[in-house]
Amino acid sequence: MLNTVRSYRGMVTAPHHLASEAGLRVLREGGNAIEATIAMAATLCVVYPHMTGLGGDGFWLIGRPGETPVGIDACGRAAAAATAEFYRCRGLSQIPVRGPLAANMTAATVAGWDLALRQSSACGGTLSLSRLVEDAVHHAEHGFPVTASQSDLTAAKRAELESVSGFADTFLPGGEPPTVGTQMRLPALGETLRQIGIHGADGFYRGALSARIAEDLCNAGSPVSAADLAACEARLVAPLAVTLPSCRLFNFPPPTQGLSSLMILALFARLGVTEAEGFDHLHGLIEATKQAFLVRDRIIGDPQTMTERPEDQLGDAVLDQLAGAVDMQQALEWPMPAAAGDTVWMGAVDGDGLSVSFIQSIYFEFGSGVVLPQTGITWQNRGSSFQLLADGPRALAPGRRPFHTLNPAMATFEDGRHMVYGTMGGEGQPQTQAALFSRYALFGQPLQLAITAPRWLLGRTWGDETTSLKVESRIDDAVIERLRAAGHRVERVEPFTAMMGHAGAIVRSADGLLEGASDPRSDGQACGF
Repeated sequence: MLNTVRSYRGMVTAPHHLASEAGLRVLREGGNAIEATIAMAATLCVVYPHMTGLGGDGFWLIGRPGETPVGIDACGRAAAAATAEFYRCRGLSQIPVRGPLAANMTAATVAGWDLALRQSSACGGTLSLSRLVEDAVHHAEHGFPVTASQSDLTAAKRAELESVSGFADTFLPGGEPPTVGTQMRLPALGETLRQIGIHGADGFYRGALSARIAEDLCNAGSPVSAADLAACEARLVAPLAVTLPSCRLFNFPPPTQGLSSLMILALFARLGVTEAEGFDHLHGLIEATKQAFLVRDRIIGDPQTMTERPEDQLGDAVLDQLAGAVDMQQALEWPMPAAAGDTVWMGAVDGDGLSVSFIQSIYFEFGSGVVLPQTGITWQNRGSSFQLLADGPRALAPGRRPFHTLNPAMATFEDGRHMVYGTMGGEGQPQTQAALFSRYALFGQPLQLAITAPRWLLGRTWGDETTSLKVESRIDDAVIERLRAAGHRVERVEPFTAMMGHAGAIVRSADGLLEGASDPRSDGQACGF
C-alpha cells in the first residue's frame, strides 16, 4: 500500500506524475503554490488529453494562512448563437453530447490562469507564464508516453468520436487507438501553449491565437464566435462554507455542485456514526448523498437564474430537517438522473502555507471530441448539460453558465491544520470527497489510506448505463450484504477502478508539516521536498 508523503518546504499532487513533477520543479525554484498549480494544469492539458484541456473550464480555491479562502470562477458561457431555436431548426430536441453542436460555449480555463497569476503576484509570485508552461510545451513537442487510461478510453469511445472534426487526426495515429507507452506528440498544442506563455489570456481570447481558434470552431460547425471568445473572462467569488465539529469546510458556489459536497458531510455529521468502513458509515454517506442531490437538482444552475440561495441550504434548520429524513436502516428509493464526467483535480501547498485546490475539465472524456487543427485544442462539451427548456436555471440561453459537477474542496481545523482535497468523476466527486474526508478528518485514518481504501458510487458516471450503487469488490462482504438488505441495489465492480475517481489531498499542520496523498486509481503522485 502507498504511504502518506511528508515534507516541510512544499507539496503537490496531481493525477499524472509528469504534472506533479512540473509543479514540484516550480516550488523548488522558489515559485508559490499558485504558480505550481498553473504548471501542473498546463502539463495535464498535454499528458492527460482525455481528461482535460485548454478548451475547458476551471475552478480555484486559494487559501492563505489565517484568511478566508477566495475562489476563481473560470466558467465559460453559452455562445450568442446557442439558443433553443438554433437546435430546433436542426431537428434536435436536446443538445448532442459530441461533435460541434456540443461545443456551444466558450472555454475559460486560460482566463482562470490569468486571474490566478494576478493573485499570485499579490502573494509575492514572480514567475512568468512562459516559464510555467515550459514543461507542457516540452512534452507536447518532444512527446509523452500514452497512459493506460488514455489508451483504454480512446478505444472505448472511438465509435462515437472518430468522425468528429479533428479527433482521428490527433488521437488515432495510424487510424488506431494508441497503445500504452506509445510516444505521442501534440505539436500544434505545444505551439499554442508557447503562444499563451508569451501573450497570455489576451492573446487566447482577443489576439491572433483567438482568430485561429474562432476560425476552426466555425469551420467545424460550432456556434462559438470570435465575439464570444473576446467576452470570456474569469472572476473572483466567495466560496460556500459550513462548520462541522472541530473544522470548517469550503467549496465552490453555483454553477458547480459544491453545495452538495458540503451538505453530504454536514448531514453525515448529524447521523451519529462512530466508526469507519462499516454499514453505518457507507449507508449514512449514501443516504446523505441522496438528500443533498435532491436539493442540488432542484436549485443549482446558472446563478443569475436561480430562485433559491445555496447558503440557505447550509443553515442548521435545513440540515437538521434533512438529516432527520435519513433512515439509518432503510435506503431511500432511487435512481435520479446522473451525469458523466471527465476532469482533473490537483492541489499544491507551499512552505509559506499558501494553498490551492483546483479542478479543470472538458466534461466528458475528450470533451466534444472537436480538435481544432490550427491550435490542437480539444473543445469541451460542458454546454451539453444545458436543457432546451423555456426557463429554469439549466435552460439554454446566450451568455448563461451551465451546471458544473466540478467542485474543489478545502478545510481548516481548530488545531491549525489546513487541507486541500478533491477528485475527478462527475457525480462521484461529492461522494469521493465525503469518503476521503470522513475517513481522514472524522475517523482518524492516515491521509493516503483514506484515499486508497475501497470506494462506492451512487448513480452513473463514465458512460455507465446503470444507476445502481456500485461498490469496489474490496469492501467487506458482510457490509455489502447489509447494504442489499437495507434496499440498496448493489453492483460489485473491480477494485481500484477509475470509475471511482482520481482523488488527491494535501494537509498542512500548524508546525509546517505537509502530508500528501494521490490515488492509486490514477497515474499520479504526491511529491514533496
